[in-house]
Amino acid sequence: MFEEPEWAEEASLAAGLRPVASRTRPAAACPIKGSKRRQLLATLRALEAASLSQQLPSLPGSDSEEEEVVERKKKRPKKASLASVSTAVEEKRKKQHQKQGLPGSDSEEKEVKKKKCRKRALESDSAAEEKRKGKCQKQAPSNPAQHLDSVDPTGPKAWKSSATGDPSKPSSVATSPQTPHALSRKQWRNRQKNKRRHKNKFRPPQPPDPAKVAAPTEETEVPPAPTQDDHEARAGALRARMAQRLDGARFRYLNEQLYSGPSSAAQRLFQEDPEAFLLYHRGFQSQVKKWPLQPVDRIARDLRQRPASLVVADFGCGDCRLASSIRNPVHCFDLASLDPRVTVCDMAQVPLKDECVDVAVFCLSLMGTNIRDFLEEANRVLKPGGLLKVAEVSSRFEDVRAFLGAVTKLGFKIISKDLTNSHFFLFDFEKTGPPRVGPKAQLSGLKLQPCLYKRR
Repeated sequence: MFEEPEWAEEASLAAGLRPVASRTRPAAACPIKGSKRRQLLATLRALEAASLSQQLPSLPGSDSEEEEVVERKKKRPKKASLASVSTAVEEKRKKQHQKQGLPGSDSEEKEVKKKKCRKRALESDSAAEEKRKGKCQKQAPSNPAQHLDSVDPTGPKAWKSSATGDPSKPSSVATSPQTPHALSRKQWRNRQKNKRRHKNKFRPPQPPDPAKVAAPTEETEVPPAPTQDDHEARAGALRARMAQRLDGARFRYLNEQLYSGPSSAAQRLFQEDPEAFLLYHRGFQSQVKKWPLQPVDRIARDLRQRPASLVVADFGCGDCRLASSIRNPVHCFDLASLDPRVTVCDMAQVPLKDECVDVAVFCLSLMGTNIRDFLEEANRVLKPGGLLKVAEVSSRFEDVRAFLGAVTKLGFKIISKDLTNSHFFLFDFEKTGPPRVGPKAQLSGLKLQPCLYKRR
């Protein structure tokens, strides 16, 4: 066995323990053996160490224990803010760079500046969010505002907690997924409107108010009772409209008959019903009045530039408007008479001698299926070198060149043509001699389309 020093024996006496020497007995004399003995020895040693650290701090074994305590304190996690930790780390990095003299210190300073700018931007965003929420709470009613506050967990507090990095107060942004933004005023209005529509959709229809559906009050004006004169005026207007429709229907029928048959059949039609020609002429004039320029006025203007001694034959004169517009002597021919100057006849056989006329005019009168007979009759009465003037509706011509070629075969030569007008074409021919083809020759260019008027 070993002898303990005197300071150990004094320490054990001061702690109220037995002397250390008393514990240094041989193992055979100790009645306790095994694991119990080892436990007792461990407890005794622990008590000795505690008593020594309290009563004798200047002992040689106390320095190591103090160092262990200090190290434990250092190892404990300090509850510091994110900003303080970041500043401490930055200071350490700066000191290390200053000691080592590395060139990366400038880049670290730039990073610090960037972080500061980000913090300021976060603070400005939180301030703007607070202003916007305050405006929404003022403008919106109480219930929607509460709803919006409950929906939007993000706020300036959450931003502050995330910025400071306090681990004891975790922000809702970090724990929860991306939260929906607050609704604007317009979106809230639309949502409320949709709710009202949904409610009204399933609301049962209300019966009309009997108070509203009442007899007219004294303020409402009662229309006066219709008098007998009003009835007569309405009846007269109705009869006029019906008569106008009937006249229009009869005009379309007569027009179709004139274009679909020969001139001899049209002459018989007007001889049997003299009023039909008057009705047809009235309808024809109402149609031509809508044109920007009437062809008879254009022909009269051309003839006024020529000598007044020229004799004119007007085939299909109508109301003798051409004869009234020029000073020349005019022979007027038509199927019926509307003027004393008109000679009623078939235009394929006019009562004139051969080669006695200087000018022959067909103004919208090449009607019927025997147009060739009209042009041959004009060649017969015209003097050599005489003038033939033709004006027809532009929609009747399918091929103008074919029409001009057919007319030249009948003893004429084209002098001029005017195709600029939107409603009619105007041609001037000069007689060169008798027809160059026989009566049985087919001239397909003389077949013009009928001018039919649609029902309006």
